[in-house]
Amino acid sequence: MINNSIDAGIDRTLEVPGARLHYEVRGQGPLIVLCGAPMDAAAFAPLAELLAADHTVLTTDPRGINRSQLDDPGQDSTPHLRADDLSRLITHLDAGPAVVLGSSGGAVSALALAETQPKQVHTVIAHEPPLDELLEDRDQLHAQTEELIATYLAGDVTGAWKKFFVQANINLPEPVIEQMFGGERDAQQVADERRWFAHEMRATTHWKPDISAPGSTTVRFVVGIGDASAGQVCDRTSRALAAALNVEPTIFPGGHTGFVEDPHAFATRLREVLRQS
Repeated sequence: MINNSIDAGIDRTLEVPGARLHYEVRGQGPLIVLCGAPMDAAAFAPLAELLAADHTVLTTDPRGINRSQLDDPGQDSTPHLRADDLSRLITHLDAGPAVVLGSSGGAVSALALAETQPKQVHTVIAHEPPLDELLEDRDQLHAQTEELIATYLAGDVTGAWKKFFVQANINLPEPVIEQMFGGERDAQQVADERRWFAHEMRATTHWKPDISAPGSTTVRFVVGIGDASAGQVCDRTSRALAAALNVEPTIFPGGHTGFVEDPHAFATRLREVLRQS
């Protein structure tokens, strides 16, 4: 149950080994955790507000991102490390088992949480996890990842993003990429982006879930794919995960970040999925 000493809607910080996690709590009712990586809590805020009508909703900045500060800024962000952070937040709230909706790298965090702490999770909704390790062309994808990371760290930001969108099979015109990632940019956005390239992307895309992990058989797994993501790498990785779990993929509105594009439509679909449990 939710600890009544936790006031909903107020930003807080939790000390964990090596970091101070920024987190936010909204609403009352069964716990839903919304998590990204590298996306922070702000990206989930509109969806969280909608779900807070009948749920307690936990959002957080992943360690090293935005308001979640690290003791060692050079520390890599691994799925199991982020899963441990989520576990500590759920324990701190005296809540759970929870529904955990993770998107992109956050979906990988959610899968790792189910693997290591299955008693804290009753449903994982893994929305488009970039699990390249599940694909037959994993070696090629990993090599491309190393190339785009090296391009970014060498200072060619727009070049790295162009390589990223090509690898992801997301058709974005080069002038749009240059407009988005060239010129003057928000300092925090740049810092979070650099951390993702330097310390998070590799560990996330190389991770492979242990489908047979002890206890994880008690968890309901939903693999979400955006209806606008057909043919993209995360469409392929999600379908590979669904096949490994022996479940049918669940289609959500929008693309890779459908919950940002149209939170109302996404929330409606999410409630349908939850009613099926």
